[in-house]
Parts: sequence; C-alpha cells; structure tokens
Amino acid sequence: MIREQMAKFITGKDTKLVEAMQKIDNNSKGILFAVNQQGRLCGAVTDGDIRRWLLKTGELDVEIRSVMNASPHFFTKNDYVSIQKFLCEKSLNAVPIVNEKREIIDIVLRNMGNADKPYDKTNSLSKVPIIIMAGGEGTRLYPYTKILPKPLIPIGEVPIAERVINYFCDYGAEDFLMTVNYRKSLIRSYFCEIEKKYRVNFIEEDKPLGTAGSLRLIKRQFHQPVFVTNCDTLIRADYDEIYKFHQDSENAVTIVTAMKNDTIPYGVIHSKENGEIDRIVEKPKRSYLINTGMYVVNPEMISLIPDNEMFHMTHLIEKAMSRGYKVGMYPVSEDSFLDMGEFAEMKRMEEKLNIVSDE
Repeated sequence: MIREQMAKFITGKDTKLVEAMQKIDNNSKGILFAVNQQGRLCGAVTDGDIRRWLLKTGELDVEIRSVMNASPHFFTKNDYVSIQKFLCEKSLNAVPIVNEKREIIDIVLRNMGNADKPYDKTNSLSKVPIIIMAGGEGTRLYPYTKILPKPLIPIGEVPIAERVINYFCDYGAEDFLMTVNYRKSLIRSYFCEIEKKYRVNFIEEDKPLGTAGSLRLIKRQFHQPVFVTNCDTLIRADYDEIYKFHQDSENAVTIVTAMKNDTIPYGVIHSKENGEIDRIVEKPKRSYLINTGMYVVNPEMISLIPDNEMFHMTHLIEKAMSRGYKVGMYPVSEDSFLDMGEFAEMKRMEEKLNIVSDE
C-alpha cells in the first residue's frame, strides 16, 4: 500500500473521537491504527469500539486513547495467505505490518472476494415488517414536490423511497408497509407498476397524522419488533446488527442516531466575572448525536398512539419513557446518514452514492 493510502488508516492516539470517526468513514474499512509521538503502533480503534463507547458513556469529546484497544493485532512480515486467513477469522478488514521499532510499514486489507463471511445476513430480515413513512408533503423540496411526491423524487435514476427499500432488501426484507397521504395515487401507481421481489401494502391517511399517527391506522397485529423509517433518508449501516441490538438490549424503542458535526464560523468568547475575557476559541467545532428518523419499535408501542390525531415519533418516545419503557439508541457515523430533506443534502447523497450527474 502506498504511503498516501496508508495515511487514511493511521492517526495519533490523541486524535479526537469525532475526527477518528471521520477518518474511519473516509477509509471505508471500519478501523484506524493509532501511533504515539514516536510514530510507533500503540492501538487500534474500530467503528464498533466507538459505538460501544458511545452506548456506554455518551461522551464525544474524548481522545481515542480512551477508546482504542491498546494491544492491537499486527504482523512483522507480509505473509499474504496467513494474513488473509487471520483477517477472516477475526472479522477484521485491515491489519498493519510493522518493523522492529513497531513503526507501520504497510497495511494489508482483507480480500472480501475470497474471505468467507462469518454470518450470512442476506435473509436475516426476511420475516421483519418494514414501515416506511411517506405521507409528508416535502415542503423543503418545493417546487420539486409540487410535481412529484417526495418518495418519488429520484436520486440518480431511482426514487428515494425505492432506494430505502432496496437497502432493506439486501437483508432479505420483503414485507413493506408504506403510509401515504400527499399525492398517494402516484406513489401507489409507481410501486404497483415496477418489477419487484417484495410486496408493499399501503396505509392511506385521510389527513396528516404526523410521523407516528399513521401507524395507528395499521390493522395488522405484529408479533415482533418492526423497523419504522422515513422515506427520504438512507442509513448505510448493518440493519441486521441494529435489529439484534434492539432485541438484546430489551428496548421498547431503539432510535438510530448519527454523529453530527458543525463549526461555528466565528470566534467564540469565554468570559469570567465582570465581563473579563478568559479566552477566545476561533471557529470551534460542535459534535452531537441526532435522530436519523429510523427506529426499531416493539408492537405494544403502537397501542400508545392515539386514534386519528397528529402524533409524531418524538411524542411516542416521550410517552413510552414516561410509562417506564426502555428507549435506547444505536449510533452510526455522520457519513452513514444521508438525508434528502434539502437540496444541498440531495447533492451530497448523490456524491456519497457515487451517482454521476448529467450536469
């Protein structure tokens, strides 16, 4: 691996957690190797390590030395066959090769084409109902939504709602329920006419009921947790792992959250008593976890939704918590969350999905 490529996998142990997540997003292999001030390997951190840290502590403003595995795996020579076998057995995507000073001299990536998967997830959600909330008008995308309903606005050549469905289909999902209102006949017509290997049942609102109110219109009795998701966001994560996490955590509701980073474009003043300046921080960054609009919900939660009233998922979550139900979160990286809610985000979604525009 050339040095420029290796740089995507290497960082200092004092790197902030948020920056480490961004580097992991950029290298797309789910792992980062930490070095000390002398440039010697001293740790490794995976996206799973970061997720477990956030679930345990909720702390974002830490250095990866607090999160990393301080006894990382490494090799001292490039024995390709042995390394590929090791990566497969450990379910790792990369491992460093070091010299006698433990300086990283190469990084070997897992050959995904030849390595057997430890667990086949292609049919793991085949029995899980997927509810897609597609009733909104998409006012932030006007005037596009004056012509097309938001679920049918294309990202590339594929409507966003169909892309959402296709992501679930990768895990064998085939039972979809879509709540519709605005321009619902167009949505029904599209999904009735396309060739597909899944079924879509439509739940029609007579009036806007919010992001949760329409769930009350579903007459089916569910016997297992269901996915509930917006029609205009893509979550590039392991859906099987999210579902298993929900069950193992014994949550009533699990919210899929994503890291969000922004920068205040000014110098921020910190003062002491009587207006005396303590310090000035130029263009500080803020990091927090946001609601992506994807949830795993236990069947009994639907009974908490009032009939024929405007009711959002946030209302349902607050009501569940007030009654003692356990509500948890499953964090994903900022790069894993793609939102089509605004024009700028549509462009970002196309870029992240490697969709080439004709413009």
